[in-house]
Amino acid sequence: MSVLIRGMRIPLILCIIFSLIISLNAMEKKPYHHLPDGTFRNPEGSPKRDPNVKWSYKIFNEERKKIKIELPDDHIVPREKALENLKKNQKNDYIAWIGHATFLIKLGDTTIITDPVFSKNTGPLIFGPKRYVPPAINLKDIPKVNLFLLTHNHYDHQDAATIRNFPYKEAKVIVPLKLGKYFRNYKDVNELDWYEKIQVSKEVSVTLLPAVHWSKRSLWDTNKTLWGNFLIEYKNKKILFACDTGIGNIYKDLGNKFGPIDITFINIGAYNFFPIMPVKDKSVYHTNPEEALQVAKDLKSKKVIGMHWGTVVLSLEPIMEPPKRFKVGAENYGFKKEDTITFKIGEVKKLNQIVN
Repeated sequence: MSVLIRGMRIPLILCIIFSLIISLNAMEKKPYHHLPDGTFRNPEGSPKRDPNVKWSYKIFNEERKKIKIELPDDHIVPREKALENLKKNQKNDYIAWIGHATFLIKLGDTTIITDPVFSKNTGPLIFGPKRYVPPAINLKDIPKVNLFLLTHNHYDHQDAATIRNFPYKEAKVIVPLKLGKYFRNYKDVNELDWYEKIQVSKEVSVTLLPAVHWSKRSLWDTNKTLWGNFLIEYKNKKILFACDTGIGNIYKDLGNKFGPIDITFINIGAYNFFPIMPVKDKSVYHTNPEEALQVAKDLKSKKVIGMHWGTVVLSLEPIMEPPKRFKVGAENYGFKKEDTITFKIGEVKKLNQIVN
């Protein structure tokens, strides 16, 4: 049996061989984190979750009920004060914590919002863990945003209601691969692969870098969309905003290629899933405070901002433990205590007060 190609009859077996060679060559050209089935995986050499561990919502919910929601009086800036401080700083470069992984970052004429979540719960519709601290300000009251960064699709980072009701749909949106479909009513949506860079303005550029994490929003879409960290370059400053991430060898490589980093935002909460997981205070996909400091050290960071705590119960450590361990561990990883920074929810800090 043969196939007619451009006037020549070629045996079918040769056609099959040629097709296989072309397919293999295409696979070889794909980056390591792209799998043949269209899903994604973590950087080579990243830690992997023990396949023998079986998640139990029953045990998790039983343990979560034991957690005491006791907050210090100064954990939250009153909403009126937060709005007043944002207005006072409208001509300054600043960083403001709205809660969890949601920050406003103003750099010159560019105001960035990160992983905005303004819903009461972090799950589909009315389900999922409810936040015990509301957003610092209401969504309708946020200052004009012209850059929307989304690191990955988990519900505590990608909030459908916030995306739907976001007041500045003319903002430039930058997301990892295959997440653009959630922004159909937006005017300027950009999907990036790891190491791809986009120039936002004369002063600001954004590069998507690898993270050690995963993606999922339903039973059928595990790792079908990419995740990542954002490297924001502004004038002579480098700011890295981490996706949820676990520790991994990739960070030494990133530190060598892109460091030193002036400010690293990194998750310091949601790390304890014992007794479901076999080791206390250890998660493959979320750094604990000490691991966060190690990642920051690997990145050659000057300052580290701890985030992803103090807003919603996603794990089983005491709610105010992460910032304490973050500060206590600073000097063990080559940082001064003042280099490890946490915010009050609603707090606004000038950029030049954090890093010169």
